[in-house]
Amino acid sequence: MSEVRVDKYLFAMRIYKTRSIAADACKKGRVTMNGVQLKPARTFKAGDVFSVRKNPVTFTYKVLQLSENRLGAKLVPDYLQDITPPDQLEILEMARLAGKQGRDRGTGRPTKKDRRDIETFFSDDYELYEDFDIED
Repeated sequence: MSEVRVDKYLFAMRIYKTRSIAADACKKGRVTMNGVQLKPARTFKAGDVFSVRKNPVTFTYKVLQLSENRLGAKLVPDYLQDITPPDQLEILEMARLAGKQGRDRGTGRPTKKDRRDIETFFSDDYELYEDFDIED
């Protein structure tokens, strides 16, 4: 096998979950090689370098071997080399950390009582000192 369709290869290398999602990504211009958008029917050869844009990061890969069949995750490094620049991986890490702020992990969504308490707290008629006796 000397060439493989782009959409088949992206699916086989587990970059996308289905071949149709891989084809849609190509049609939307998210898969490029040397700055040129790739169509799903274009072919890859061993040694090709291509980029896949998955917001907010653009991943860069090098084709080592070809396969049309979906591989197990442990076999993918034998067929595909991830050569994504460190600055793109830093963007990915910052996006991951930004998603962690807010509620503590495992606390789940606010309950109805929590929501009512939050609404009461942010309402205009909430008395901050209602538990204190303030004498003038």
